[in-house]
Amino acid sequence: MWYMKKQGLPEKPFSLLSRLKGRSIADEEAWVKLLGHLSITNPRHCRIASEGVLLGSILQQSQCDDLVIISDGARQFNILLHALCWVHTERLIHKTLPLNEIHRQEIKLIRNQIWDFYAQLKLYKNKPDKRQQNILRQRFDEIFTQKTSYATLNCTLKRIHNNKGELLVVLDQPEIPLHTNGSETDIRDYVKKRKVSGGTRSDEGRRCRDTFASLKKTCRKLDVSFWHYLIHRLGIGELNIDPLPEIITKRAAIATAY
Repeated sequence: MWYMKKQGLPEKPFSLLSRLKGRSIADEEAWVKLLGHLSITNPRHCRIASEGVLLGSILQQSQCDDLVIISDGARQFNILLHALCWVHTERLIHKTLPLNEIHRQEIKLIRNQIWDFYAQLKLYKNKPDKRQQNILRQRFDEIFTQKTSYATLNCTLKRIHNNKGELLVVLDQPEIPLHTNGSETDIRDYVKKRKVSGGTRSDEGRRCRDTFASLKKTCRKLDVSFWHYLIHRLGIGELNIDPLPEIITKRAAIATAY
């Protein structure tokens, strides 16, 4: 229920759903029927409620106890254990416009300090050492609590310092990335296609476009020829390619074995 509240589900549908806490829903059809019975028909409200129920089911089954969501700070991604992207965080300093030469030098100094600290976090990720955690946390405080002659820069530093917990999740879970570059690269093909061709004519066209774009990107990551994958799925030729979920599972098992 906390997810629904956090995403801004209005009080009336929230109250109705709260009374059903602990109840199990058999399938999607039963869930849709229940929403209709409760007169929850607003598309946004239905989406928030459905996402909340799915997330609750996953948590109840203990399938993502250590799952970390890394984002650029967008509110919709602030769920489960949330971490912030360091590249987007530094960009707040980079985009700060100096009013004079002193401001410019102070911004440059702090940006250098941030990237030096980022390099230390990368070293920690590669070789975690609990003895370094307090040192890195103290260094974080030193950088983001310092005062400069530029009030706007001071406010930005304070804003970043308020997000200390989400920026230093990596100290407790060094396996997570420090940025969202990987995810942004994954959707780059889609964004370029949208810029060139615009949108699709129908929802079905959008689903087809997104599905094939996702399949192509997944094949590329697994070093599988997308063309050969399509030929196999269409039953053409004698190629034999395992389903992508099976390939992913096998690769993950090999990776975690070392």
